[in-house]
Amino acid sequence: MNPLLQDFKYAPFSKIKNEHFKPAILESVKLAKAEIEAIANSNEEPTFENTIVALDFSGRQLDLVTSIFFNLNSAETNDEIQKIAQEISPVLSEFRNDVILNRELFLRVKRVFKNRNNLELTREQQTLLEKKYKSFARNGANLPQEKQQELREIDKQLSTLSLKFGENVLAETNRFELHITATEDLTGLPQAVIDEAREVASFKQKEGWIFTMEYPSYLPFMKYAANRELRKKMALAFGSKGFHNDELDNRENVLKISSLRHKRANLLGYSTHAAFVLEERMAESPEKVEAFLADLLEKAKPAARKEFEELQEFARELDGIDQLEKWDAAYYAEKLKQKLFDLDDEKLKPYFPLEQVIDGVLKISKKLYDLEFSRVDTIDVYHPDVTTYKVTNGEGRDIALFYADFHPRPGKRDGAWMTVYRPQQVRNGENERPHISIVCNFTKPSKNTPALLTFNEVTTLFHEFGHALHGMLANTTYPGLSGTSVYWDFVELPSQVLENWCYEQEALELFAKHYETGDVIPGDLIQKIKDASNFQEGMATVRQISFGLLDMSWHAIDPEEIKDVKSHEDEAFEPTRLFPDVKENCMSTSFSHIFQGGYSAGYYSYKWAEVLDADAFEYFKQEGIFSREVAQKFKDNILSRGGTEHPMELYKKFRGKEPQPDALLRRAGLIEETPEF
Repeated sequence: MNPLLQDFKYAPFSKIKNEHFKPAILESVKLAKAEIEAIANSNEEPTFENTIVALDFSGRQLDLVTSIFFNLNSAETNDEIQKIAQEISPVLSEFRNDVILNRELFLRVKRVFKNRNNLELTREQQTLLEKKYKSFARNGANLPQEKQQELREIDKQLSTLSLKFGENVLAETNRFELHITATEDLTGLPQAVIDEAREVASFKQKEGWIFTMEYPSYLPFMKYAANRELRKKMALAFGSKGFHNDELDNRENVLKISSLRHKRANLLGYSTHAAFVLEERMAESPEKVEAFLADLLEKAKPAARKEFEELQEFARELDGIDQLEKWDAAYYAEKLKQKLFDLDDEKLKPYFPLEQVIDGVLKISKKLYDLEFSRVDTIDVYHPDVTTYKVTNGEGRDIALFYADFHPRPGKRDGAWMTVYRPQQVRNGENERPHISIVCNFTKPSKNTPALLTFNEVTTLFHEFGHALHGMLANTTYPGLSGTSVYWDFVELPSQVLENWCYEQEALELFAKHYETGDVIPGDLIQKIKDASNFQEGMATVRQISFGLLDMSWHAIDPEEIKDVKSHEDEAFEPTRLFPDVKENCMSTSFSHIFQGGYSAGYYSYKWAEVLDADAFEYFKQEGIFSREVAQKFKDNILSRGGTEHPMELYKKFRGKEPQPDALLRRAGLIEETPEF
């Protein structure tokens, strides 16, 4: 009996075997097809309920099974799961196209849409109707049959290529190790980092210490290792993933993916993939994105150049480094930060044991949104590292189930993300509450210490928890508009705004306590965190802009003329270049956000959402960072509303006005004006 085809309240991880996935997905596709056919072939006059609502609620079993499968493919994969993913992705792509290109179904949707002014629909219902109609119209429903077949072939290829891209990046990450046997090569590294490297070596039955390309190993090595040649070795390995002229090389995948996306956009009547994507974003067009990035670059580049020159001069004075290279950046930036602010991540880490940081973000959620988190051990999980919580409100009502998975392992891709196992929706009069997960890659505990987070890891946890709140507090009728089902350049607002609490004394004192003494983080350390928050902000901003420009360089043009991935990338990076180019490295071949994730023509959205979050947090600061009134407005108009209205309308309902870009520039220290509270 296949557990994935039974009715389950929680994902039945302990009962699932790899051989269950493909049959369950194929059967779920069959069930979903039958639901679609029933809607498309109905003899009843098409209505909002029997067509639009029925369509939004269809495929529930398929959604549940695939959400489990694809999260495991990211968080706990193996060769067998990757093989299944390659086999089923074209099937799922074909099914999606079967729905979008079903002529009878589209005609019913179209009739309801054309009659929309005669229907008494709520704002949420109007949005759902528009979204459903556009999902057909924007994805080929109006194309002649031969063009639809071409579209199907493109989508099949894209689904396979993006999976292959990600598999190559993961394989590259896993196959590299820096094996150190001489203690002098550890100079500069904190003891906790050394201990972790020894444990990795011991696990691999080797003497000495092993450092990997997993972030909790790679980042501290680049920040603290005094041996410049070893930093270079690590940086070259990290920056050349998918760029080795071997079976894991991603250059061909990059060229094929970008080319197919462009062809797809042309088929649908759009000049570029970016034009297609941005039509359904707050930014609206490639021109607006490019103008937004150019404006930010103009404001940030002078500061970035000055910061770079200061760092270069510091490295020259300290160690006689005549030319600062990319593998020097984190190392000398950390030393300069220590000199300027007397602030060292290693001094901060004892105040941020993982369990206390988790407790802190839960306490802050309680103060803001009246949420209670109760740890439960009876829910199935896919790995012992995963923890589950039952989430209720102050009245004891169920709000959500929350999964948290924090540590790296070989079957887990880099980075951090939030996912949904079961969406919030109102079905048969019952408000079904969501099952939400966050997955991160934080430093593991060692034999001698608990998992102590860097401050950057603290903000990452808060960031992903912000996404989780967006999912957990969802309160809409339709699954297609619930939680994070919003415009891509709006989805980062809830996550990025929550990071702000990490810099506030009133918040830090709730959880930042020394793991050995229990002492609350001293006020002077908090002030140093705040003082250092804008350290090299110009360089950081330019770096983010460079990624946005690279993304647009692949997706806002016809990529057919691009023959060499590296040369194209170099040209895209030229306006933002501070460090000398490294000929051995290529970012595009491991840029998973845009070639595997959902950020193609959307990487700019991180900076776009920063404008929103800086403006939103100024409102909290104005009324008090734990103001229940402001938090209630944020919950009622942003967190709970999902995609039920245009995001700018939701934002204005929360804030009372459109966001002011100067709030971001003030926070970044790029302008010195003070807000008028």
